[in-house]
Amino acid sequence: MDDEELKGRRVYGADHDDPDPGPEPGHEYRELVGGPLDGQLLDVTGWDAEQLADGAALITETGLYGPGGRAHYEPRPADPLRWDWTGDTA
Repeated sequence: MDDEELKGRRVYGADHDDPDPGPEPGHEYRELVGGPLDGQLLDVTGWDAEQLADGAALITETGLYGPGGRAHYEPRPADPLRWDWTGDTA
């Protein structure tokens, strides 16, 4: 994703009061697709290849299990810059 695609997007974990919750220069991001975090960006700066291949279980307030539940995202095989939602867990 280039800088133009990232503009105006919210980064997962940014404070709700943050006046600029968007991406920062020099960081690497993945787009979250589907599920409760759809459209947000995940900052994966510094992640190694194994971590990137594993995906992530991200805490969310809006998932199936409510506050503290986790939304699972995995890299899309044909487009690893986009991570698809695979379900929620408590």
